[in-house]
Amino acid sequence: MSANLLVSIGDHGILNTNLSNDLADVWMDRDLSWLDFNGRVLAEALDERTPLLERMKFLAIFSSNLDEFFMKRIAVLREKSSPERSELLKRIREKLLPALRQQSDCFRNDIVPGLAAHGITFAQWHGLTTMQRDEASNYFDEQLSAALTPLVIDSVHSFPFLSSLSTSLVFSLRSPDSDQSGYGRVKVPSILRQWVPLKATNGGQVLIHLREIIRGNLEKLYLGMEIGPVTMFRLTRDAEVELDEESEDEPLTELVQEQVRRRRYEPVIRLEFATGAELAVKDTLRERFKLAEVDVYDVPEELDYTALFEIAGMDIPALRDRPWSPIAPAVFEDAYPDIFSVIREADVLVHHPYDSFDASVERFVAEAANDPQTVAIKMTAYRIGDDTPFVKSLIHAAESGKQVACAIEIKARFDEERNLHWAAELEKAGAHVVYGVRCLKTHAKTALVVRKEGGSLRSYAHVGTGNYHVRTAKLYADFGLFTSDPVITQDVVRLFHYLTGHSRTPAYTALLVAPESMRSRFLELITREIENRKKDRPSRIIAKMNQLEDPEVIRALSEAAMAGVSIELVIRGFCCMRPGIPGRTEGIRVRSIIGRFLEHSRIFYFAAGQEDPVDGQFFIGSADWMHRNLSSRVEVVTPVLAKPLKKRLWEVLDTCLRDQRQAWIMNPDGGYTRLQPESNGEGPENVGTHQFLMELARRSADPLASS
Repeated sequence: MSANLLVSIGDHGILNTNLSNDLADVWMDRDLSWLDFNGRVLAEALDERTPLLERMKFLAIFSSNLDEFFMKRIAVLREKSSPERSELLKRIREKLLPALRQQSDCFRNDIVPGLAAHGITFAQWHGLTTMQRDEASNYFDEQLSAALTPLVIDSVHSFPFLSSLSTSLVFSLRSPDSDQSGYGRVKVPSILRQWVPLKATNGGQVLIHLREIIRGNLEKLYLGMEIGPVTMFRLTRDAEVELDEESEDEPLTELVQEQVRRRRYEPVIRLEFATGAELAVKDTLRERFKLAEVDVYDVPEELDYTALFEIAGMDIPALRDRPWSPIAPAVFEDAYPDIFSVIREADVLVHHPYDSFDASVERFVAEAANDPQTVAIKMTAYRIGDDTPFVKSLIHAAESGKQVACAIEIKARFDEERNLHWAAELEKAGAHVVYGVRCLKTHAKTALVVRKEGGSLRSYAHVGTGNYHVRTAKLYADFGLFTSDPVITQDVVRLFHYLTGHSRTPAYTALLVAPESMRSRFLELITREIENRKKDRPSRIIAKMNQLEDPEVIRALSEAAMAGVSIELVIRGFCCMRPGIPGRTEGIRVRSIIGRFLEHSRIFYFAAGQEDPVDGQFFIGSADWMHRNLSSRVEVVTPVLAKPLKKRLWEVLDTCLRDQRQAWIMNPDGGYTRLQPESNGEGPENVGTHQFLMELARRSADPLASS
């Protein structure tokens, strides 16, 4: 069995060997594939066609992604030592080091001089003028000093706690009046702005990092002490903490709170050192945290590129993407007397961020909260932002006597505390808050509104591919379906009964729901395409998702390819199936779209024996074809039945497949090749998926609008 088949499935990365033997020749390791994905993110920063501040943003995204990768995956790979895992960790580092060099080269050779041409320069303490040093020192005294906690490490003082992703300055200390010596440590407070503007002599702007201001003023924190050379470093801790959900003795909320607490103290898995680090300090820290040489990274240029988000957000239109304002769906603009009357007439499909989230999804919940005919509002919530309007709407609805139920996933990694907070706020208002099904994460994106109309009740549902999160809705490309179709809404009713009660797993008529039936239904749909191909009927599969990993689905796709079914996969992130393998996957094409928006939508198309693509079957929903999504999460995928909506989904899939500006093609060896436009023009081949769909949305809203 291939070593790449180890460390591959689920949150803990173990692939059942009974499933793997026949996949060895097509399997791609998920972690190596993920690094390739992050390399495609970095390529946006390296691309000179990308505006300068957007390039800086992608440098920050690359590092932010990498932080999460280390916190989620590296500790899992190190958990149980084996030759295969050791080899994989070595390959990960070998793949990562060149990318880190590219990142630093891009910052030094492209970003820094590019911004300098626009009057924005970066400075270190030793490069400041006397006037700028005075300005920075005043900033230290007035805005920074009180937030710092100077510590001493010696035989008397214990080694301080170092939090994950924190940046520290460490240096030797010696008293000139005695033999006292030790080390000092100062943490750079992450809650403060990291880049401080100073006046420039030429009328531009000088930016200096907070840690440089601290370095230049250390003597104020250690009065009378002799301070040695400064080592700057950043550490990353493991974020994988297991919950004992099988135990009924402790409430889930308390288990999650304990998980969050324990995460702070998990082992260190990575040390990053800025240029000029003292070798003795590096060795001491590495030994203290029981790390190997492969866990230590020397970082040239910026120690923490995620701080560049601050600069990337500067309001300099010439260095940014052309602004985009999501457009209110025309069908909802003149909705009378309410949004529900429109949905009663016909299903509505929205595509964010081209369609306004505020004017569609947010409005759907807000109108229900204010509507005297609304009896109940029910929602799932995976990640809740602090700026969400949904909680306020649900609180208002509960306070006005409506029945409100919210299934909040408090185990959503890194969002546990915020979700717990908003769950408590909802409960205070009288809403029914549940935490889903024990041992499963509730990842479904569904909302249900029940209204009293005439002498009966009518249900309205929204099923989406993305979270109910107003900020990410402007950055992530996601679909949502509004429907009052009783076949679908009754399934949504059953789903919420299951989530809030203790009923047996219900049977669903239209929805594909994991973990009960989604995988088996998808496998049936793939098998049907094989049968259609054998009967010389039209057969084709197009699937768009974030990542592909489930072995059973991969096997089924391989069998379909061998039968001659045309298969196109649009997979933004990692893909564990290598296409183009003779006799196995040579009929499969895999592409990745990377660009201005995060391609987050999941669309599944099956020709179903129909010549016209619009007559085929379309589905959208919350699940990728991953083992965890199909086996250990509550996920919902809905059919899209109305022909005009299917036409719109086909338009988006076709756009992705035509794209030669933002698209990458996966090769049989698992690597990717970036496509290049062959000519000039306004089609997706030349301008890319995002620009093309923005222009399409503009023209749909205003046919007279110029490009």
